[in-house]
Amino acid sequence: MKDVTAAIILENDQVLLTRRAPGEKHAGGWEFPGGKVEAGESPESCLHRELLEELEIETSIGEKLTESIHTYDTGAIRLLAYRATILSGALSLHVHDEYRWVSVAALTQFQLLPADVPIADFLQKTAAQTPISQTQAQQ
Repeated sequence: MKDVTAAIILENDQVLLTRRAPGEKHAGGWEFPGGKVEAGESPESCLHRELLEELEIETSIGEKLTESIHTYDTGAIRLLAYRATILSGALSLHVHDEYRWVSVAALTQFQLLPADVPIADFLQKTAAQTPISQTQAQQ
């Protein structure tokens, strides 16, 4: 099973989603940005590296929020979702063709990749219990 990371970047009560570009694996699917953990790399280091490579943003990686396991045609992955904060940089797309800031409630309106769906569900349940802005203020 391959470990893959996902960034949960929240700003103004909205979360960042990215769409895989044509020609990329899972093209057209929406996801929380991130990527594959390389040998000898921590998930946090991986996520920091992937966000810099794929979106040209410098980030601070926070706590692990949740994870999901999904088996694609290419094999099983464990998707590890971490809270992340953008420190600097302007979003620039390399393996994605679009990004959107969306409310947590609207996540189900997007064609999320299967491994990302349980993470969206977790965020919606968490937001229903504690508003995201309050969660952010506690950090």
